[in-house]
Amino acid sequence: MNERVAKLRQQSLGATPYVSGERARLITEFYQAADFLAATSAPAASVSAPVLRAMAFQHLLENRAIPIGEGELIVGERGPAPKATPTYPELCCHSLEDLDLLDRREKIPYAVSDEVRRLYRDTVIPFWRGRSMRDFLFAEMSPEWKVAYDAGVFTEFMEQRAPGHTVLDDKIYRRGFLDFLADIDRVEASLDYLGGAPDTYAEGQELEAMRIAARAIIRFAERHAAKAADLAAAEADPDRRGEFERLAEVCSRVPAHPPRDFREALQAYWFVHLGVITELNTWDSFNPGRLDQHLLPFYRADLASGALSREQARELLQCFWIKFNNQPAPPKVGVTAAESGTYTDFANINLGGLRADGSDGVNEVTYLLLEVIDEMRLLQPSSNVQVSRKSPDLFVEKAGEVIRQGWGQPSVFNADAVVEELLRQGKSVEDARDGGTSGCVETGAFGKEAYILTGYFNLPKLLELALHDGVDPGTGRRLGPPTGDARALASFDDLLVAYRSQLRHFVDLKVRGSNVIERLYAELMPAPFLSLLIDDCVAKGKDYHDGGPRYNTSYIQGVGLGSVTDGLAALKYHVFGEGLPGAPRPAPAAGAPGSASVTYPPGTLPMTRLLAALAGDFAGDEKTRQILASRTPRYGNDDDFADDLMVWIFDTFFDAVDGRPNTRGGAYRINLLPTTCHVYFGSVVGATPDGRRAWQPLSEGISPVQGADRRGPTAVLRSAAKMDHVRTGGTLLNQKFTPRLLEGRQGLENLAHLIRAYFKLGGHHIQFNVVTAETLRKAQVDPESHRDLIVRVAGYSDYFCDLGPALQDEIIARTEHAAFR
Repeated sequence: MNERVAKLRQQSLGATPYVSGERARLITEFYQAADFLAATSAPAASVSAPVLRAMAFQHLLENRAIPIGEGELIVGERGPAPKATPTYPELCCHSLEDLDLLDRREKIPYAVSDEVRRLYRDTVIPFWRGRSMRDFLFAEMSPEWKVAYDAGVFTEFMEQRAPGHTVLDDKIYRRGFLDFLADIDRVEASLDYLGGAPDTYAEGQELEAMRIAARAIIRFAERHAAKAADLAAAEADPDRRGEFERLAEVCSRVPAHPPRDFREALQAYWFVHLGVITELNTWDSFNPGRLDQHLLPFYRADLASGALSREQARELLQCFWIKFNNQPAPPKVGVTAAESGTYTDFANINLGGLRADGSDGVNEVTYLLLEVIDEMRLLQPSSNVQVSRKSPDLFVEKAGEVIRQGWGQPSVFNADAVVEELLRQGKSVEDARDGGTSGCVETGAFGKEAYILTGYFNLPKLLELALHDGVDPGTGRRLGPPTGDARALASFDDLLVAYRSQLRHFVDLKVRGSNVIERLYAELMPAPFLSLLIDDCVAKGKDYHDGGPRYNTSYIQGVGLGSVTDGLAALKYHVFGEGLPGAPRPAPAAGAPGSASVTYPPGTLPMTRLLAALAGDFAGDEKTRQILASRTPRYGNDDDFADDLMVWIFDTFFDAVDGRPNTRGGAYRINLLPTTCHVYFGSVVGATPDGRRAWQPLSEGISPVQGADRRGPTAVLRSAAKMDHVRTGGTLLNQKFTPRLLEGRQGLENLAHLIRAYFKLGGHHIQFNVVTAETLRKAQVDPESHRDLIVRVAGYSDYFCDLGPALQDEIIARTEHAAFR
């Protein structure tokens, strides 16, 4: 990277994330004024919810600071400066205790100034107490829902974030916001106010809100143009003055008009990005999607005309990358503020894949972006490569060259499986091919879908409840339906019936709550700016949160698949005696204490003894724990005994969720990913039948239990491929390799073959940590000497030394593969 980029990158890395009071102050003063109008019965107080939200958006963009940093070529920040993090009190209002916690926590802190504390104490908290979406949401949830939520059976994303898990297509590169305004005018002119349709007024109000939002983003860009022009007039250096003048020209052009060149395309997207995350989205996952395909026409035209060289394009992309890294995820509230362990905002840029006509999507910009990803080595944006059967081997190998550097990017997706997943959900083939993945691993039709993640679902907790007749053994509180005393179960099938009953009960509870939450967002918190960007919101005159998009999906994310599989396998094998007749028992783990003296044949561990061992966290009964951990068929070893149980759990979860209608005209689907929730969920689950001790992390994604995969990486892939990934909206698989294994040409080819083989088996996603456990342990002991050590956590990468101890230990415990077999 050149001197400019190196300086901007270092400024981004060195900036301290802090809580900015700017957005909270502006949004509060806007709503205070609206309250005053309502109290005086002024006409302006009668505006609809969409128009009110659009007016709030306009107020934010019209009054916020316009920072332009030294040397920048792409401009615009989420707050008044890099790493200045706004808050969203209309969604979830931080308490003074939250702010103190964020300021003083040892890892991933957000500096909080005295000025911000005073603002919250005197203005923000008094106004928003009891009025935030979080307050409304919890007030509407049933007592049963709250009990399950508090016990860690499931989480709820929308309790402190907004639905915004979506990705752009190419429309903003073909059309400007003046074109969108013309669309609004045409649709509005077609509304039939004489026909008596009950939704006509609501559609007109939504269109008016979109109109206000479109004008606001144009004005926002014009404010940047004016600031750049002022800086140019005051700049003595002729080179920098010319850059300011070019900035002023670009910002006066986009996004009002379609971009004409490579630089305008990048700046147009960035203004749109800032618009989305300013309007509402507090942990966005919003991103440009197929950036290589979107930028290709501009890149080729600029190179052909001589307006741009490859090195100049690289510099612009590097500056673009830095803008993402300047935007930490807004901090959470309550207990989540204490547990949230990353600044990452989950923007995940797709490379490669397919085009709408089914042809290969890899192009020259794809390779340029891979170079930028490797050179910048920033946590944000996250990146992935979409590998199809049509992808050239060179593409997979170039991605492998970056992966083996060992800093956790890019992740790798099966583009063909993603298309099949979207087709199964009812998308057209063109929309499916234009879609991809975002956030961690989630599939969606880019620019056409609202796919909402509703929360994580604790699969092992349900086994704990099934073993205790629906009662939480940690608290003695009844959570689930009574399904019988486990000691009286006549067969393993009876246990599966109990598990299924618990699962269906809590899925019902989760879906009922999520449907209420969808209506709350539709009615109280519309997003007119985001709605402008997603097909068919304008045409329908309906909001993004209210069924406006072409496709509307609600996901429930299953967590702990490996843990619950191994727990059921242990019960089936050791308690119920349904082992492997005539076959040798599973080999013990290498070095397992006491493994030589393990002599229990299948079916000789009484349920009473097992339950007692679990209740005591195996205290005084290490023999039983070792039998469960070391002499049980385990998922991840290509062992059908365990893997068949994994498939049963998958099918049971799928059958309980898939196809249920949501309130937005779409359906519920499943995916399997944890982010870091497997650590939290483990903290509310006692000892489990797979030999796991109480409160320890659960398995991560669809990965095996940490250390349970003993037959090499290919056995893991064969096990994971036995589930039907096409019936999900995403699965997450982590593998850890020693750096030496990927050295040289052979190592690179082996990695490419491993990826291709897994995808041929139907796998959705795979990602890699290329680091030794020894290195990670050294980093735990001496973090200051390993500050730049980046690892793959779940669907994102982070600095290892910024992770909490439990998460660090979990990553270290993942099986470290030193050979391909």
